[in-house]
Amino acid sequence: MQDIRLAIFDWDGTLMDSVGRIVACVQGAARDCGEPVPTAQETHQIIGLSLEVGIPRLFGLGQGNERAQALIARYRHHYLHDDTPSPLFAGASELLHHWHAQGIALAVATGKSRRGLDRVLDETGLRPLFAATRGADEANSKPDPLMLTQILDELDLVAGQAVMIGDSIHDMAMAEALAMPRVGVTWGVHDRERLQAHDPVAVVDTMDELRRLLS
Repeated sequence: MQDIRLAIFDWDGTLMDSVGRIVACVQGAARDCGEPVPTAQETHQIIGLSLEVGIPRLFGLGQGNERAQALIARYRHHYLHDDTPSPLFAGASELLHHWHAQGIALAVATGKSRRGLDRVLDETGLRPLFAATRGADEANSKPDPLMLTQILDELDLVAGQAVMIGDSIHDMAMAEALAMPRVGVTWGVHDRERLQAHDPVAVVDTMDELRRLLS
C-alpha cells in the first residue's frame, strides 16, 4: 500500500470502544417505547448505519414510521445521559499521531451524526489530526459510498490513493463500491469471516498490525 495518501476511519468499534454504550442505548430506547429488547448481537448488525436506517431495520419498521422515530428520539436521549465507558481503543491515539506525523492525511466516515461526531472529536482532542470528517446526516447512510466521494473530492484525491479502515461489513461494502482499498479490524462488531467477504487488503487483529500496513 505504498501509494496511499489518505486513511479514512470509521469511528465506533474502530477507533472508539463505544459498542457497549450503543447497545445499552438501543436497549434502553426499546424498553422506553415498549418494543422487544434486541440482544447485543442483534444490535451489532446495525452499528455503523445511520440511526434513520439502522433503527427501523433492527425493529422491522419502515423508515419514517412513528414507532421508529420514537425509538430514535429515545436513543438520542439515552446517548446523552448513558455512562457506559467508551474510551479510545488502546493504541488508537498513538496510531493516528504516528501516521499524521508521517504525512498521511486522516479522515473519518461514520454513522454518527455531525453533532455526535463533533462531541467525540472534542472530547478526545483528536480533531486537529483530521483533514476531513463526515457524519451520517451529511451524506447517505453506509454502505452508500457518498461520504467517501465527498471526502475524496474535498481533499482532491482518487479512491486508489485512500484506504478505508473499519470494523463492519458496512464500512467494507462502502469502500468496495468505489474500488477503494479497505482494511477490516476484528476488535469491533463483525468477525474476520464477514469482513473478508468484501475482499479487503487485510484484516488485522491489533493496532500494531494496522500501524505496520502504512509504516
